Amino acid sequence: MLDIRWIRENPDAFDRGLARRGLVPHAASVLELDRAWRSAQTRAEQLQAERNRIAKEIGAAKAKGGDAGELMRRVAQSKDEEARLETEAARLRGAVDAALAPIPNLPADDVPDGVDETGNRLVRQHGTPPQFAFPAKDHVAIGEALGTMDFARAGKLSGARFVVLSGALARLERALAAFMLDLHTREFGYTEVAPPLLVRDETAFGTGQLPKFADDLFRTTTGLWLVPTAEVPLTNLVADTMLDEAALPLRFTAGTPCFRSEAGAAGKDTRGMIRQHQFNKVELVSIAHPDRSEDEHERMTQCAEEVLKRLGLAYRVMLLCAGDMGAAARKTYDLEVWLPGQNAYREISSCSNCGDYQARRMSARFRPKEGKGARLVHTLNGSGLAVGRTLIAVLENYQRRNGSVEVPEALRPYMNGLEVIGSDA
Repeated sequence: MLDIRWIRENPDAFDRGLARRGLVPHAASVLELDRAWRSAQTRAEQLQAERNRIAKEIGAAKAKGGDAGELMRRVAQSKDEEARLETEAARLRGAVDAALAPIPNLPADDVPDGVDETGNRLVRQHGTPPQFAFPAKDHVAIGEALGTMDFARAGKLSGARFVVLSGALARLERALAAFMLDLHTREFGYTEVAPPLLVRDETAFGTGQLPKFADDLFRTTTGLWLVPTAEVPLTNLVADTMLDEAALPLRFTAGTPCFRSEAGAAGKDTRGMIRQHQFNKVELVSIAHPDRSEDEHERMTQCAEEVLKRLGLAYRVMLLCAGDMGAAARKTYDLEVWLPGQNAYREISSCSNCGDYQARRMSARFRPKEGKGARLVHTLNGSGLAVGRTLIAVLENYQRRNGSVEVPEALRPYMNGLEVIGSDA
């Protein structure tokens, strides 16, 4: 959520930031509600001060033996009017918050302009896509030929956008998650967390999934939401807390299933495992000092890149334009891995700096070593990596002519030394 005080002082900059997101101006309507709220609040405070003054007059009148009836009637009327104004002020404050809640974060100054992925900017590229002496297959053809990737059976169980993995591919998916978690915890200092996969409204609100993106989530009959990403519970670990500055940064990681309705993805990536209702992902979350969140963003992105480097996968890093970022982000890097089966780079991780946008929604603050008061933390999140898409990348980049798949060296300890999946003839 954006800071209403900043919007008061910078209405033009607020609307310019929204325009970069492709949105219409909101400053006038938000500030009209804000003025009404502050007016009601100020009038209520004035009535309370007036009543305090009248109370003194009543005391003085009684001390002199005079009639204080009229003054007491004025006090009663003042109480009623103050109560009405306080109720109105509370309603208007809620209206201000409701108006701000769906508005996305504003892009950082160094984020390029653009309305979609065509406006994204290449930052760096690593590795060379493999060259095969045979036509490259996609992961669906590879997995189905191995007999360990079954979309038809998943469709009977659950419908479209699900898959059943078995045998070596089920183990490979587990190996990938374990490898990622070990790397992030042992070498990069993240604390592994096993969070709940069901969260309350306020938890989903804290990270910005609610209210705007409710259609993208699955909700249970009890009113809880299935997590679309472990970012939601991990970031909310610091909700309604006051941290010590010395504790920052906090770094969390989790490997969890994720659930998304893909409400806006009709017709997109309908083949294979690219876009599913249920998938596994290793998530990275940082709770950082505001003055150091940009450095933390670069560090997080490099941690995610290291997974791809150790798996020997070619990838590139893209700086997303203003119109292609997630709503909570102020700056995002996408890692795109090379997929021979699609002859294209495809997203495998997004690493975002959300600034204080989520922290304000969650009331996540820290106490500075020097000075008084409290400051909002900055929150960051990234995929380290999307496990299903990494599985796709391994299958397609390590495929062989005979349909077998080489296991990357980094994963062999997690596969009991297995070097090849399928026939090695």
